[in-house]
Amino acid sequence: MKTNQQLGIGTTGGTLLSVIGQLGVYDMLRTALLAAIGAVVSFIVTWLLQRLWRRRQ
Repeated sequence: MKTNQQLGIGTTGGTLLSVIGQLGVYDMLRTALLAAIGAVVSFIVTWLLQRLWRRRQ
């Protein structure tokens, strides 16, 4: 079982490192910016819907 676990960890680590090596800094910054914008929009929409729901009740 230990060998299978080590093989899985090694395969996963190698895959992640190969993907990270192919991504540029610009791509990572753009992804981080889009994730931040999405989180802010999600928070605002949830907050507004909660306020509307409270006023209705």
